[in-house]
Amino acid sequence: MFGLLLLFLFSISPCFAKSDCVVSNFQVKENFNKTRYAGKWHAFAKKDPVGIFLESNIHAEFKIENETMTAKATGLVTLLPEWIVCAEMMGTFNNTEDPAKFKLKYWGAAEHLQKGNDDHWIIDTDYDNYAITYTCRKLNDNGTCADSYSFVFSRDPKGLTSESQRVVRKWQDHLCLAYRYRRVAQTGACP
Repeated sequence: MFGLLLLFLFSISPCFAKSDCVVSNFQVKENFNKTRYAGKWHAFAKKDPVGIFLESNIHAEFKIENETMTAKATGLVTLLPEWIVCAEMMGTFNNTEDPAKFKLKYWGAAEHLQKGNDDHWIIDTDYDNYAITYTCRKLNDNGTCADSYSFVFSRDPKGLTSESQRVVRKWQDHLCLAYRYRRVAQTGACP
């Protein structure tokens, strides 16, 4: 009986196994469907990279044009201590062999704030409630990430369901980013 229970526990979700933190070993969404992913998402939580980045009231609109996904993200950013503005970041998600892995190229004003051509991965999504993205901008020699960012998105601006939160938490462990996320305020600024 105990052996069957252990077998069941190890077979229910191999994707949530303890990660070795080597980026190339991270799993991404199988059979990712960018058409189902398109639309508006609200940032619920994020892990910041090094440098200037959107801080709060972040939402992103994903579109598909000629088989290429593009996005416009809007949110508040602090440029100077007394200068907080709504900013727009736009990008093109260039396809790779894996439908859930993209090369993200920023354009517009964001070109000057971000490096661009980042590896941007859709780690998991159910398309209707939550999505988790991951970007590593610089690898360490051992294959772990030296500079990453990650978003937890919700279709609902009020946040995630408790069921979605449990799934997201397990993926954060898998990405070696547990307890490194912070909530993203959604107060209605930057409509």
